[in-house]
Amino acid sequence: MSGTAVPEPFGARLRRAMDERGPLCVGIDPHASLLAEWGLGDDVAGLERFSRTVVEAVADRVAVLKPQSAFFERFGSRGVAVLEKAVEEARAAGALVVMDAKRGDIGSTMAAYAESFLHRDAPLFSDALTVSPYLGYGSLKPAVDMARENGAGLFVLALTSNPEGGEVQHAVRADGRGVGATMLAHLAAENAGEEPLGSFGAVVGATLGDLSSYDLDINGPLLAPGIGAQGATPADLPRVFGAAARNVVPNVSRGVLRHGPHVDALRTAADRFAEEIRGAVTAA
Repeated sequence: MSGTAVPEPFGARLRRAMDERGPLCVGIDPHASLLAEWGLGDDVAGLERFSRTVVEAVADRVAVLKPQSAFFERFGSRGVAVLEKAVEEARAAGALVVMDAKRGDIGSTMAAYAESFLHRDAPLFSDALTVSPYLGYGSLKPAVDMARENGAGLFVLALTSNPEGGEVQHAVRADGRGVGATMLAHLAAENAGEEPLGSFGAVVGATLGDLSSYDLDINGPLLAPGIGAQGATPADLPRVFGAAARNVVPNVSRGVLRHGPHVDALRTAADRFAEEIRGAVTAA
């Protein structure tokens, strides 16, 4: 790709991947407990074996892989090197990579975070990045701009599934609109007019129940954690997301990863979730 070429937007690439492979996102979350379950050490060698096995097993069949940066960063520079390789190999196999780093800051610091994950020449370049807007949505502008320039996307924390999130996300502003709803409205504005799907998505928990009071039609993807170990099921998606279910990217981590270290078992689990999710969304 030349320096002047305009890259295909993340939203268009994601829509195609979801249509071809199903909308499943598999997390790469090398918890110490999961490493132990796999018979691996809680060290860089175990981390590398774990991440490479997950990529080998599912990167050629799922739409999205979502490495959790913290579980690599805890091993320092050697762990980050493992993460760089996992991102490279996952993208080479055709999966889109959403880096789950939840970065959020202001000014030049936000710009540096954006350059770390969203610039095409960065070692950790990912197709999208999770970000926190709670220094004000406008603080994300450097990341929005760099994502646009590089054909990448963002997933903005909006209505998360952790119980502590409500004290911020459900708070009501002076104009009567909730904070979470405000973030969704900002994203809808970012995605206005984009086809077939905007590149700026929201993180909305699949465990939250009825969300009919929120306008989830942001013309962008909805990254939905909570399927599997956290209690939500593919069958819950139409009830929780309504007409927006087609744009949901359900994240499953432990529900797939607990089947390792056997590659075939990981593939079978991912294929089963993908089929169940596709069926639920199609029926919505």
